[in-house]
Amino acid sequence: MPVVIVLLLALMVGMFGFSDTLEALLGGAAIVALFVLLLLALAGAGGALLWRRFKRRY
Repeated sequence: MPVVIVLLLALMVGMFGFSDTLEALLGGAAIVALFVLLLLALAGAGGALLWRRFKRRY
């Protein structure tokens, strides 16, 4: 599997150039990081709401 990834990266560098490939990889990593950050924020907000709800009951 890693061989396929290396071949795809080599193909991208050959077709688009190094800087465009680097921008695409960094952009993809940034999108994944922002998605994880969004999920963590939603989980924190949901946890805070549940905490308040159960705190009032007991």
